[in-house]
Amino acid sequence: MARRIQQLVFDLRERARWGGRRVGSGRKCGPNPRHAHRPRGDLARSHPCHVTLKVRRGIPSLRSAKLVRELERSFAAACERGRFRLVHYSVQNDHLHAIVEARSARDLASGMKAIGARLARAVNRTFRRRGRVLADRYHLHVLRTPREVRNALAYVLLNARRHLAKLGRRLPAASVDPASSGRFFSGWNRRFQPASSLDPPPVALPRTWLLSVGWRRHGLISPGEVPGPEN
Repeated sequence: MARRIQQLVFDLRERARWGGRRVGSGRKCGPNPRHAHRPRGDLARSHPCHVTLKVRRGIPSLRSAKLVRELERSFAAACERGRFRLVHYSVQNDHLHAIVEARSARDLASGMKAIGARLARAVNRTFRRRGRVLADRYHLHVLRTPREVRNALAYVLLNARRHLAKLGRRLPAASVDPASSGRFFSGWNRRFQPASSLDPPPVALPRTWLLSVGWRRHGLISPGEVPGPEN
Protein backbone atom coordinates (compact mmCIF):
# COMPACT_ATOMS: atom_id res chain seq x y z
CA MET A 1 0.00 0.00 0.00
CA ALA A 2 1.33 3.45 -0.91
CA ARG A 3 2.43 5.57 1.96
CA ARG A 4 -0.25 8.11 2.84
CA ILE A 5 1.56 10.96 4.55
CA GLN A 6 0.34 14.48 4.12
CA GLN A 7 1.80 17.80 5.16
CA LEU A 8 -1.07 19.85 6.48
CA VAL A 9 -0.85 23.60 6.47
CA PHE A 10 -2.42 24.04 9.88
CA ASP A 11 -0.83 27.26 11.06
CA LEU A 12 0.94 26.27 14.27
CA ARG A 13 2.71 29.56 14.79
CA GLU A 14 2.30 30.54 18.39
CA ARG A 15 0.76 33.83 19.35
CA ALA A 16 3.05 36.05 21.36
CA ARG A 17 1.21 34.87 24.46
CA TRP A 18 2.08 31.19 23.97
CA GLY A 19 4.39 30.06 26.73
CA GLY A 20 2.49 31.83 29.47
CA ARG A 21 -1.25 31.60 28.88
CA ARG A 22 -3.47 28.62 29.61
CA VAL A 23 -5.48 26.93 26.90
CA GLY A 24 -8.66 27.52 28.83
CA SER A 25 -7.99 31.18 29.49
CA GLY A 26 -10.56 32.41 26.99
CA ARG A 27 -8.03 33.14 24.22
CA LYS A 28 -7.53 30.70 21.37
CA CYS A 29 -4.01 29.37 20.87
CA GLY A 30 -3.40 29.80 17.17
CA PRO A 31 -5.99 30.53 14.49
CA ASN A 32 -9.49 29.22 14.36
CA PRO A 33 -9.41 25.52 13.31
CA ARG A 34 -12.18 26.26 10.80
CA HIS A 35 -9.52 28.02 8.73
CA ALA A 36 -7.14 25.04 8.71
CA HIS A 37 -6.78 23.02 5.56
CA ARG A 38 -8.62 19.71 5.73
CA PRO A 39 -6.76 16.49 5.05
CA ARG A 40 -7.23 15.11 1.58
CA GLY A 41 -9.53 12.06 1.68
CA ASP A 42 -11.76 10.98 4.50
CA LEU A 43 -10.70 11.34 8.10
CA ALA A 44 -13.17 8.92 9.64
CA ARG A 45 -13.64 8.72 13.38
CA SER A 46 -12.57 5.06 13.08
CA HIS A 47 -9.13 6.01 11.74
CA PRO A 48 -6.37 6.92 14.20
CA CYS A 49 -3.64 9.28 12.99
CA HIS A 50 0.13 9.55 13.30
CA VAL A 51 1.13 13.20 13.66
CA THR A 52 4.62 14.70 13.81
CA LEU A 53 5.17 18.12 15.41
CA LYS A 54 8.51 19.83 14.75
CA VAL A 55 10.15 22.62 16.73
CA ARG A 56 12.16 25.50 15.37
CA ARG A 57 15.93 25.42 14.95
CA GLY A 58 17.92 26.44 17.99
CA ILE A 59 15.59 24.85 20.54
CA PRO A 60 17.52 22.63 23.01
CA SER A 61 16.95 18.89 22.75
CA LEU A 62 13.42 17.91 23.72
CA ARG A 63 14.73 14.66 25.24
CA SER A 64 15.86 16.46 28.38
CA ALA A 65 14.62 14.43 31.36
CA LYS A 66 13.26 17.59 32.97
CA LEU A 67 11.27 18.52 29.87
CA VAL A 68 9.92 14.98 29.44
CA ARG A 69 8.62 15.04 33.02
CA GLU A 70 7.05 18.45 32.40
CA LEU A 71 5.34 17.15 29.26
CA GLU A 72 4.02 14.10 31.12
CA ARG A 73 2.34 16.29 33.68
CA SER A 74 0.93 18.60 31.02
CA PHE A 75 -0.32 15.82 28.74
CA ALA A 76 -2.01 14.11 31.68
CA ALA A 77 -4.36 17.10 31.86
CA ALA A 78 -5.11 17.22 28.12
CA CYS A 79 -4.81 13.73 26.63
CA GLU A 80 -8.57 13.06 26.80
CA ARG A 81 -10.73 15.80 25.31
CA GLY A 82 -13.82 13.78 24.37
CA ARG A 83 -13.61 14.27 20.63
CA PHE A 84 -9.80 14.11 20.58
CA ARG A 85 -7.44 11.72 22.37
CA LEU A 86 -3.66 11.59 22.65
CA VAL A 87 -3.03 7.83 22.78
CA HIS A 88 0.75 7.55 22.35
CA TYR A 89 3.78 9.78 21.82
CA SER A 90 7.57 9.83 21.72
CA VAL A 91 9.83 12.82 22.19
CA GLN A 92 12.86 13.16 19.90
CA ASN A 93 15.56 15.84 19.76
CA ASP A 94 13.65 18.30 17.58
CA HIS A 95 10.21 16.76 17.08
CA LEU A 96 7.39 14.92 18.77
CA HIS A 97 5.55 11.93 17.33
CA ALA A 98 1.97 11.34 18.44
CA ILE A 99 -0.73 8.80 17.71
CA VAL A 100 -4.12 10.37 18.21
CA GLU A 101 -7.80 9.75 17.63
CA ALA A 102 -10.19 12.48 16.50
CA ARG A 103 -13.81 12.43 15.43
CA SER A 104 -13.31 14.92 12.60
CA ALA A 105 -10.68 17.03 10.86
CA ARG A 106 -11.80 20.01 12.91
CA ASP A 107 -11.41 18.05 16.16
CA LEU A 108 -7.95 16.96 15.00
CA ALA A 109 -6.94 20.56 14.31
CA SER A 110 -8.26 21.76 17.65
CA GLY A 111 -6.67 18.92 19.59
CA MET A 112 -3.29 19.33 17.95
CA LYS A 113 -3.31 23.05 18.67
CA ALA A 114 -3.84 22.23 22.35
CA ILE A 115 -1.01 19.68 22.32
CA GLY A 116 1.22 22.13 20.46
CA ALA A 117 0.45 24.88 22.97
CA ARG A 118 1.35 22.60 25.88
CA LEU A 119 4.59 21.55 24.19
CA ALA A 120 5.53 25.19 23.56
CA ARG A 121 4.81 26.27 27.12
CA ALA A 122 6.70 23.30 28.58
CA VAL A 123 9.74 24.10 26.44
CA ASN A 124 9.74 27.75 27.45
CA ARG A 125 9.27 26.95 31.14
CA THR A 126 11.93 24.26 31.21
CA PHE A 127 14.58 26.15 29.29
CA ARG A 128 13.65 29.57 30.71
CA ARG A 129 13.19 31.13 27.33
CA ARG A 130 10.57 33.11 25.45
CA GLY A 131 9.39 33.20 21.91
CA ARG A 132 8.20 30.81 19.26
CA VAL A 133 8.81 27.11 19.67
CA LEU A 134 6.90 25.27 16.96
CA ALA A 135 7.59 25.09 13.26
CA ASP A 136 4.70 26.15 11.06
CA ARG A 137 3.60 22.75 9.76
CA TYR A 138 3.04 19.22 10.95
CA HIS A 139 2.84 15.93 9.12
CA LEU A 140 -0.22 13.71 9.23
CA HIS A 141 -0.57 10.05 8.32
CA VAL A 142 -4.14 8.74 8.54
CA LEU A 143 -3.98 5.07 9.56
CA ARG A 144 -6.61 2.99 7.78
CA THR A 145 -5.55 -0.64 8.18
CA PRO A 146 -4.39 -2.88 11.07
CA ARG A 147 -0.93 -3.21 9.52
CA GLU A 148 -0.57 0.57 9.15
CA VAL A 149 -1.48 1.00 12.81
CA ARG A 150 0.96 -1.72 13.92
CA ASN A 151 3.75 -0.12 11.87
CA ALA A 152 2.94 3.34 13.26
CA LEU A 153 2.96 2.11 16.87
CA ALA A 154 6.39 0.52 16.42
CA TYR A 155 7.66 3.59 14.54
CA VAL A 156 6.54 5.99 17.28
CA LEU A 157 7.37 4.01 20.42
CA LEU A 158 10.72 2.76 19.06
CA ASN A 159 11.70 5.89 17.17
CA ALA A 160 14.79 6.49 19.28
CA ARG A 161 16.11 3.03 18.30
CA ARG A 162 15.40 3.80 14.67
CA HIS A 163 17.42 7.02 14.85
CA LEU A 164 20.36 5.23 16.51
CA ALA A 165 20.30 2.49 13.88
CA LYS A 166 20.29 5.04 11.05
CA LEU A 167 23.37 6.67 12.59
CA GLY A 168 25.14 3.32 12.81
CA ARG A 169 25.27 3.50 16.61
CA ARG A 170 25.30 0.48 18.88
CA LEU A 171 21.78 -0.28 20.01
CA PRO A 172 21.05 -0.67 23.74
CA ALA A 173 19.36 -3.73 25.15
CA ALA A 174 15.65 -3.95 24.45
CA SER A 175 13.92 -1.50 26.75
CA VAL A 176 11.19 1.10 26.87
CA ASP A 177 12.21 4.61 25.83
CA PRO A 178 11.67 6.83 28.90
CA ALA A 179 10.90 9.76 26.57
CA SER A 180 7.87 7.95 25.20
CA SER A 181 4.52 6.62 26.36
CA GLY A 182 5.87 3.06 26.10
CA ARG A 183 5.46 2.61 29.84
CA PHE A 184 1.72 2.88 29.36
CA PHE A 185 1.53 0.57 26.32
CA SER A 186 -0.08 -2.86 26.74
CA GLY A 187 1.02 -4.27 23.39
CA TRP A 188 4.62 -5.27 24.14
CA ASN A 189 5.47 -8.93 23.68
CA ARG A 190 6.94 -9.06 27.19
CA ARG A 191 6.17 -7.57 30.57
CA PHE A 192 7.85 -4.44 31.88
CA GLN A 193 7.74 -2.98 35.33
CA PRO A 194 6.16 0.48 34.89
CA ALA A 195 8.74 3.19 35.46
CA SER A 196 6.10 5.77 36.30
CA SER A 197 3.21 5.89 38.73
CA LEU A 198 1.59 8.91 37.13
CA ASP A 199 -2.10 9.01 37.89
CA PRO A 200 -3.72 10.06 35.65
CA PRO A 201 -1.33 8.90 32.91
CA PRO A 202 -0.23 11.25 30.12
CA VAL A 203 -2.11 9.26 27.45
CA ALA A 204 -5.71 8.20 26.92
CA LEU A 205 -7.01 4.71 26.23
CA PRO A 206 -7.80 4.10 22.54
CA ARG A 207 -11.42 3.78 21.46
CA THR A 208 -11.08 2.89 17.78
CA TRP A 209 -11.07 -0.79 16.86
CA LEU A 210 -7.90 -0.35 14.80
CA LEU A 211 -5.88 1.09 17.68
CA SER A 212 -7.28 -1.04 20.50
CA VAL A 213 -7.68 -4.47 18.86
CA GLY A 214 -7.18 -4.60 15.09
CA TRP A 215 -3.42 -3.97 14.90
CA ARG A 216 -2.74 -7.02 17.11
CA ARG A 217 -3.57 -9.26 14.17
CA HIS A 218 -0.03 -8.61 12.98
CA GLY A 219 1.69 -9.48 16.25
CA LEU A 220 2.67 -7.78 19.47
CA ILE A 221 5.62 -5.40 19.37
CA SER A 222 9.10 -6.31 20.61
CA PRO A 223 11.04 -3.53 22.36
CA GLY A 224 14.09 -4.80 20.48
CA GLU A 225 12.65 -4.05 17.05
CA VAL A 226 14.17 -1.47 14.77
CA PRO A 227 11.24 -0.10 12.79
CA GLY A 228 11.70 0.60 9.13
CA PRO A 229 10.07 3.41 7.17
CA GLU A 230 6.44 3.77 8.18
CA ASN A 231 4.11 2.45 5.46
